[in-house]
This record gives sequence, C-alpha cells and structure tokens, in this order.
Amino acid sequence: MEARIPTRMGDGALVEMTRSEIKADLEEGTQIAAKKARAPELTEDELDHLLDIYASPARFTAVDIGDEVVMTNDGTGTKHIGNRVQDLQTFEQVLGVDIIELWQIDYSYKAVKTNVAHEGQSMKIAQLLCTNPVQYGAMPDLGRYSKPDGPIPNWSELLPMGKIDEARAAQEEAAEMLITDINYVADKMVAAGTDGIDFDTTGAAGDADFLAGLRACRMLREKYPWLGIEIGMASEFVLGMHGQLEFDGERLAGMWPKDQLRMAQQAGASIYGPAVNINTGKSTAWNIARAITFIKPAMEIAEIPVHVNVGMGVGGVPTCVYPPADATSRASKAFVEILKIDGY
Repeated sequence: MEARIPTRMGDGALVEMTRSEIKADLEEGTQIAAKKARAPELTEDELDHLLDIYASPARFTAVDIGDEVVMTNDGTGTKHIGNRVQDLQTFEQVLGVDIIELWQIDYSYKAVKTNVAHEGQSMKIAQLLCTNPVQYGAMPDLGRYSKPDGPIPNWSELLPMGKIDEARAAQEEAAEMLITDINYVADKMVAAGTDGIDFDTTGAAGDADFLAGLRACRMLREKYPWLGIEIGMASEFVLGMHGQLEFDGERLAGMWPKDQLRMAQQAGASIYGPAVNINTGKSTAWNIARAITFIKPAMEIAEIPVHVNVGMGVGGVPTCVYPPADATSRASKAFVEILKIDGY
C-alpha cells in the first residue's frame, strides 16, 4: 500500500494523498490548461520535477542557495505594526522583500485621487526611510466608475437588458476617466519620489479595464522613461465584457498570459505579473500544474521580468487569509525551477 503524504487543497484544507494521486492531479491539471489555452502540456521531466516538490512530506521547501529571485510585494504597509511607513520598513528589514509598495486601504486609483496629497507625503517619508525601491500601487478598478459608485451607466445592468451598444459605450467612457485618474495619481507620486507605479489586478473588469491599463502605461512610459511600471493581472484570461476593444490593432478579449505579456511589453511595462486563479475544490498540485501550463508560453517570449502572482487564491496558493507556508513555498519553488521566473 502506498504511503499517504500530507498536502493541501485549493481552500487550504490539509489532506493526505498518495504519490500516484498527486501525479494524476498534476497530469490532469496540465491537460485541462493546455486544452483551454491551446498551449503545450508540461513535459514528463517537468511533471516529474513537480511531483518531487509536491510529494515531499517536508514542512517547508525552498530553492537552492543562489537560485533566489526578486520578491515584489503589493499591499505592503497595512498598519500591522505602527503606521504604514513603519510596516514598509518591517517588510524590507525583517521579511526581506526586495520591492515594497505603499498603498491606500481603498485600493483604487479613483479613490486615491481624492487623497493624493496625503499619499504623496507618505511616499516622501517612505523614500527617506527605506533603502529598497518603493513603488505606489492601486487597482485600475474600472467598475468604480459605474453606478451606483460612479457617474457612468452600469454595463453589468445594461448587458442583461440587451443594450449592447450602450454597455460598450459606457465601458469606453469609464476607461477614459480611469486613464486620466491613473495619470493624475502617478504624476503626484513621481513628484513625491516613487520608484515605480503598480497597476494591480489589471483586467478585473474585463478588456476595457486592461485597455485602460495599457494606454496609461504607455503614457507614463513616454513621460517618465526611467519609471518602473508593473502590470499585474487579475486572471489568466481577459474577459470580453466589451468584446471589441483593441490595443495596437489586437483584440484584447480572450487573451491568455502569452498575449497579455506581449501587450504589456508593447505598452512599455517594466514588470509583468501573470495571475492564475485557483480552484478551491482541487489539490494544490492540480492547481500548480494548471498555472505553470498557462504561464510557460509567456516565459518563452518574455523580454521584461515576469513576477508571477503567488498569493491568496492565485498561483497555486490556497484561497485563505493566511496561506500555509508549505503551500506557498512549494508554489514559489515550482515557478522558479520549472519556469525560471524573475520574481514573484
């Protein structure tokens, strides 16, 4: 009888599986992802490597000395210890994060715009006290511009009513407002000394959200050639809420990580952050094989650093408030050793 090995489900539950069961989940995960994204399945060597990582009973695992990668953190500075700037110092000096991020709790460029003077002062103080690069981050969050939170008709209400043209027009109008707000906030943060701007969870509201991020990125790159700009995605697949929007002549709806990366590169991004959402009813082994299969084609064409989103509910990490270290360390090791990512 095969020994049973402690492992995790996508919701963080601790379960026991045999080595054969873990292998079967790895194979199923890559097969499903390959079929969806029309990408190659992982090779036998890659699956064997993942099996060694996920079938290990070790409490914690890690890459070899010398194989470490850059750690970029979104959402650092959350008043865990003192104020936000003191938290940034803790993330830098205690946790060893390489790129830290100042952010406001209402994590949206639309919301930050109303409080940008205070945020600029916090950025200035952070730059004085921290050694590592400090970027400013928020979500494009296109939905904030629709009613009842914003002034634009809500396309999620218009679409079920069959008002397709009106829904598309509403998204286009909201995107223009979002681009203006991103530029406004970024200009103020640059004046305060930021090292970079992070567009976190880009594409959460679909292709119009992604388009706004790309266009804003290009504008900022033209104004600030030196500025770090990170585009972190919301999902492995760009939803076609509009369906007809294009960037540089290419339709954005339906893009998987490889094409997302191409657009980010063309827009002038410094870092691309692919995100693959987790299936809570499947094992972490199943989820990691699926995530790596989606992202692997992007790594093959990458001209800028790729920092995979490896956190709560994405990148093979369980959906829970405090993801267990056995799951996070295995996901990180898998991405580094299989895909040779630049960071996470």
